[in-house]
Amino acid sequence: MRWKGRRVSNNIEDRRGGGAGKAGGISILGLVVAFVAWKFFGVDPQQAYQATKQVTAQVQPAETSGLSNPTPDQQEAMEFVGTVLADTEDTWTQVFRDQLNAEYQPPKLVMFNGVVKSGCGTAQSAMGPFYCPSDRKVYIDTSFFKDMKSQMGITGEQNQTELSRKDQAGDFAQAYVVAHEVGHHIQTLLGISEQVHKARSQATKVQGNELSVRQELQADCLSGIWAHHNQQRTQFLEQGDIEEAMDAAHKIGDDYLQKSATGQVVPDSFTHGTSAQRMKWFQTGLKSGNMNDCDTFNQNI
Repeated sequence: MRWKGRRVSNNIEDRRGGGAGKAGGISILGLVVAFVAWKFFGVDPQQAYQATKQVTAQVQPAETSGLSNPTPDQQEAMEFVGTVLADTEDTWTQVFRDQLNAEYQPPKLVMFNGVVKSGCGTAQSAMGPFYCPSDRKVYIDTSFFKDMKSQMGITGEQNQTELSRKDQAGDFAQAYVVAHEVGHHIQTLLGISEQVHKARSQATKVQGNELSVRQELQADCLSGIWAHHNQQRTQFLEQGDIEEAMDAAHKIGDDYLQKSATGQVVPDSFTHGTSAQRMKWFQTGLKSGNMNDCDTFNQNI
């Protein structure tokens, strides 16, 4: 994926500085692949908070500024995330104007270490990247990207020479993470998230899970739309990037995760969609670039 040399977004809040505290009890290191993938791509904050409630309830992290002396890797992480966010801003500004005759309002993106305060409550890195509709911000602990590579083995179809170049291995899968969370922001702007929240509050658990699946698949489709139009604008894709995204989508499917973790699959408990569904809807957005094709609530998924 070609990303260097383009505009870096100003809508970044860097809270990676010291003083945020440590959320002892749940460490991102050593977690099984299933949990690492479960948190991948926009876990519902309410579900994740329940899982980490006892740990985060006693944490009082301070709001901090960025790193005073970032390492080259930390600086590159900031530039990468900022560039991808800028790409989403430029892409969705164009798409909103051309397809919706509306003005796009970009989200803020918060980079943090360990623990962070959000409009949805206190969160920790074990939750993975997430979007909070209350403050309309995306939250990412960039250590997740490193963990994603090592734990999930997301490499796409790149050869060993390419993989030796750290600025390429897994970049598009990481951009997919950011684009998916921005997809949830778009759902908030369009009123979809609020409608889903109301419907789930009146539904059975199984019905609520199905609504969650449809919402997540739509965010996958919207991330595909971003890739479609960003490719037209910047020609940022390289050989193997799409395969890399498909590999990521496959490994975060509910069926793949459940089978990996327990050896069994329980469809009624799905909240994000199967591997096949997640790959299908990303590809739908990627191929068409049309928001009308991402109506997962009124189509067979």
